[in-house]
Amino acid sequence: MAKQPQSDSFLDMFSRFGRDLKLPNVDVQAILDHHRKNLEALEKSARAGAAGASSVLARQHEMVQNAINEITRMAQNYQTPGNPQDLMSKQAEFARKSFETTLKNASEVADLVRKSSTESIEILRDRIRDAMAEIRAGYEKK
Repeated sequence: MAKQPQSDSFLDMFSRFGRDLKLPNVDVQAILDHHRKNLEALEKSARAGAAGASSVLARQHEMVQNAINEITRMAQNYQTPGNPQDLMSKQAEFARKSFETTLKNASEVADLVRKSSTESIEILRDRIRDAMAEIRAGYEKK
């Protein structure tokens, strides 16, 4: 079998292309490092967002289970009251509890989403700040 020549890496091809065109010296490694940091920040942000979404879904699942258990408990303890006022009182209490629980759960889920979003955005914001500092430092060298 004939030995195939090894293919050049992207970095080698990029460097040779710059030399052939007689472009000013470019720090290719710095450019690649810059973009690697960008991709790492995007990955970290995506992981934070996914973890947040996972925790929201887990908490919502838990909330639904709690609601089903509460409804089941109330249905098992339900006895037909003798007078209409007691019936109305029990129904009103159930409606009040349901409404309060729904508001509390909605508030909790909103907080979880807000925390997750903030964490994910902060990762990107930090990377943008660092990238701008890197760019400024590159211009200041010249």
